[in-house]
Amino acid sequence: MEENENAPAAENRESIRCRYCGQRNQTRDNGGSAKCGRCRLPLSDEPHKKFADLNKHDYIHPADSRALAALRAIPGIDSALKKLLAVTGESAIRVIFTASAVKVTPQQCPDLHAKLQVACTTLGVDMPELFVQQSPIVNAFTGGVERPVIVLHSSLIERLTDEEVLAVVAHEVGHIHAEHVLYLTAARLLELLANAALAATAIAKIALELLSMTMRSALLAWARRAELSCDRAALLVTQDPHVIGRTMMKLAGGTYASKVDYEQFLAQARDFQKNYDEKALDRFWADIITAGLSHPFPIWRVSEILKWVDSGEYKALMTSEPQIAAA
Repeated sequence: MEENENAPAAENRESIRCRYCGQRNQTRDNGGSAKCGRCRLPLSDEPHKKFADLNKHDYIHPADSRALAALRAIPGIDSALKKLLAVTGESAIRVIFTASAVKVTPQQCPDLHAKLQVACTTLGVDMPELFVQQSPIVNAFTGGVERPVIVLHSSLIERLTDEEVLAVVAHEVGHIHAEHVLYLTAARLLELLANAALAATAIAKIALELLSMTMRSALLAWARRAELSCDRAALLVTQDPHVIGRTMMKLAGGTYASKVDYEQFLAQARDFQKNYDEKALDRFWADIITAGLSHPFPIWRVSEILKWVDSGEYKALMTSEPQIAAA
C-alpha cells in the first residue's frame, strides 16, 4: 500500500495532555507554539499545580487585610450592606447581563468556559456564570453574593493573549475564593449609583442614605486593596509572574503596549515601589490620587506582584502541597 504523501509523518506528531485543562491533543512538532484545542492555552510538558485546599489567608495581601479589618470595625456595616443589596436587588445584576451580554457556556465561547474551569479547579471554587459584554472600557468585574457573576468586557479580551485572559478570569475567580463578593458588589453598586445618570433616581438616594460617608469611603478604600490579593490569586493560576506583568503592561499602555520594552516596564515598576517606600511625598500623592480610583495603578500592581515573588512567599506556597493532575 502506498503512503499518502499529504499525510503528516507519524514521527512528527505526538499526543500531549494540556497542563491546564487536561485535554489530550494531537500536535505537530512546530517549535513549541502549539495550543490546546479546548482552552487555547500553550501546550507544555511542565506541570500545573492544582490547590486541593487553598486557604485565602495564604495569599491575601496585607493591605487588603488591614483595610477589611477597618471596614468591619465600623458599627452596623454588614447590616447596612445587606439592606443596600436588598434595595438594589442582586437579581438585577443577573437580569442585566442575561439581557445585554453573551453568556459563556461549553458551547458558546468554549475556550473562555475552559479558562474559567481552569481557574476554578486550580483555586477550588465552584463555577460561577461568565458573561462577555460589549464595551470600549478595558475592564472585568465580579458581582452578586449568593450566585456570583463574572463579566469580561469585549475590549479587554480583544487586547490580551489567551494566557493573559486566563489571568483576568483567575483574578475575578480570586474575588470569589477570597470571599470578597458581598463587599465588592456593594462597592461596585456605589460606583454605579454615583454615575450622573443614576444619581438622581429614587433608588440611588435610598441606597446612598443607607450608608454613611464613613462607610462608603472605607468600602471603596478596601475595594482597591482587594485587587492586590486577586492579582496574587491570578498568579497562583497562571503560575508565571510575567503573564501578570504583561497583562498590566497592556492595561497601562493600551494598544501601544506592543511597542513597549517589557524589561524596562518592570524596572519602572520597581522604581515606583522604591520611591513609594522611601519618599513620603511620593507615597502621599500616590495614595491621594488612587483614592478616586476603583483599582490601584497598573504599575503599582506589577510592583506588588514582583515584591511577593521576590519575598519567597509565592514559591513557598507553590511548593507547600503535592501536585494534583488535571482532570
